[in-house]
Amino acid sequence: WLAVEAGATSYLLPLGHSGEIFPWGAVQPVPYTQKWFLGVANLRGGLVGVVDLAGLLGSAAPRTEQALSEASLLAINAALEVNAALLVDRLAGLRGTDAFVSSEPPAEDAPAFFGTTYIDSSGTRWQELNLQILSQHPAFLFIIA
Repeated sequence: WLAVEAGATSYLLPLGHSGEIFPWGAVQPVPYTQKWFLGVANLRGGLVGVVDLAGLLGSAAPRTEQALSEASLLAINAALEVNAALLVDRLAGLRGTDAFVSSEPPAEDAPAFFGTTYIDSSGTRWQELNLQILSQHPAFLFIIA
């Protein structure tokens, strides 16, 4: 997995669903969209929608320009056929199952794109996200406010 932090939550994203990582850059706002849809950005000549992952999942906090300068844009793998990138606050490296001491299945009322929650030796909870399911979820697709 690619381990990231968005808001106050730690996430594990399957490497096969993740694409290229870009520094925070010029994102052009789009009017009349959800607050978590930050706008569009030109990444390597392609126009992509930029989604605040923390905001989409309900844990958004206002960000300063300093915080945004330390954030990254994670493109969703082109194989998923979604022209989008996720704003993440921090990249935390790569993780395998050996990095965790225990795990819990998703709660019964968890969104379909939530996978297993893994707990590391320091007690940090890492929520696995299935980006393929997330990218097809109505909450992700309907950006109009």
